[in-house]
Amino acid sequence: MSFEIRNVQQQDKPEWLKLWNAYLAFYGVGLDPAITNATWNRVLDPTSQVCMRVAEVDGALAGFAIHLSHPSTWVMNNDCYLEDLFLDERHRGLGIGRALIDDLITICKENGWERLYWHTNEGNARARKLYDSYVRPDGHVRYRMRVG
Repeated sequence: MSFEIRNVQQQDKPEWLKLWNAYLAFYGVGLDPAITNATWNRVLDPTSQVCMRVAEVDGALAGFAIHLSHPSTWVMNNDCYLEDLFLDERHRGLGIGRALIDDLITICKENGWERLYWHTNEGNARARKLYDSYVRPDGHVRYRMRVG
């Protein structure tokens, strides 16, 4: 099996929507379709900080990594936040998730970004096994509050 990691393209929307909806279902989350559309529009907007890389296997999308860079008060250059990483169940355990992370590491290095970070649910054992192969959790606890 061979695969390609590339930037998302307009024609990927139907396949991405299937993956996105499976991702939301995995986390038991429902989003207003307007949020999904806004996310899609952001990743295609060249002026947006939100970007998406996709993994394509045999001409079909197998997964995606949505990320953004931002300034930090802790380092001189930008950080990169991997906000969403998802693979279709059929493609897990084949090295595609690792390839998407490695691809982001390369993008970080090319852009001079100093750190790559992400979050996942504590019980997401399969993903954590992959993530732990890169770096151990740093002990921080995330707090998130809706303000709008």
